[in-house]
Amino acid sequence: MNGPQTGKAPATDLVPLTRPRIGLALGSGSARGLAHIGVLRALKEAGITVDLVAGTSMGAVIGAVFAAGKLDGLSARLRNLDWPGIVALLDPVFPRSGLIDGQRVAQFVRAHVPSAHIESLLLPFAAVATDLMTGEEVVATTGDLTEAVRASIAVPGIVTPVRSNGRVLVDGGLVNPVPVSVARAMGADLVIAVDLNHDIVTGRLSRPAVHANGSGNGNAHTPIMARLLESLQAINSPVLAQFEAWLHKAPLEPLPGIFEVLLASLYIMQARVTEADLRHTQPDLLIQPPLGAVRFMEFDRAEEIIDIGYRSAAEQLAHWPITPSHE
Repeated sequence: MNGPQTGKAPATDLVPLTRPRIGLALGSGSARGLAHIGVLRALKEAGITVDLVAGTSMGAVIGAVFAAGKLDGLSARLRNLDWPGIVALLDPVFPRSGLIDGQRVAQFVRAHVPSAHIESLLLPFAAVATDLMTGEEVVATTGDLTEAVRASIAVPGIVTPVRSNGRVLVDGGLVNPVPVSVARAMGADLVIAVDLNHDIVTGRLSRPAVHANGSGNGNAHTPIMARLLESLQAINSPVLAQFEAWLHKAPLEPLPGIFEVLLASLYIMQARVTEADLRHTQPDLLIQPPLGAVRFMEFDRAEEIIDIGYRSAAEQLAHWPITPSHE
C-alpha cells in the first residue's frame, strides 16, 4: 500500500468549488455497514453532492465502491446474498494471526472496483487502518486500493493482519471508527458522518445469538464457526481435534462463544472510542442508524439494514440546512 500516512491524513488536491466541499465519513460496523448504501441513496435523492470519502472497516469497503462509481452493482449483489454466499467469502486459515485470511473478501471488492489504485477513483478516497505494533492510525489515500481496504477490515483475532511497507495493519476501528478527522484533513468543509456503533453494546443484549440449529445456546456452532471447523479439519491436527471437542463441551454455566467474546470486546471499545472522538471532532451532520441488534456477519439481512440506513439518513437530511440550492 503506497503512501499510507500515520496519524493525520494529508489534504487532497481538489478542484476549487463555489460551494462547501462535502466529505463523507463512513464508520466501521461489519454487516451493519450495509446501512451506508441506504445513506448514500438518501443523499442522492436529497441532491447532496459528496466530494470526498473516508471510510473505516466496512465503511472503507462501501466508500471505495462508491468512490469508484460502482455502488449500484454492489448493492444488487449484497441484496441477494444468502448464508451460502456469505460462507463462500470465508477463507479459513490455521488460527495464528486470525481465523479468516480475508483474501476472498478482497477479491469480492476487486470484482466491484476494477481500479487498481486509490488515486484512479472518481472521488478522493481514504481507508483507515491501525498499525498493530505502534497503535498509530494509518490513512491510505494513494496506492493499492484492495490492499488498503483489506487492511481496514482486518478485525483483530478474526481476520489476519496485512503486512505493508514494514507495518502490520489491522482494522481501523481500533483508533478511528468514524473518520471525521480524516475527511476534514482531506479538505472537507462540511462532514457528514455515519456512526454504526452508538447502540451496539446495548443493542446486542436485546437479541440473543441464534445459531445454526435455531437455538440461542452459546455451545452450538454458528454457520461461520462450522465453516471454519470444516476447513481446519482437513489439516488433520490433534490440536484442532481438541479445539473442536472444547467447543462442543457444555460448560457448567453457559458462556459466550469465542466469537462473541472477541466481538463484544471490540464493540465495547469501538463504541467508547467513537463517543469520545465525536465529542472532539464533531461532524456537521451525524447519522446514527439504530442497528445495535445486527450481528457481525448478518449480511443476509441486507435489505433490512440498507432500508434502516436510508430512513435514518432521510430523517436527518430533512432538518439539515444544506440543500441542493447550495450546490
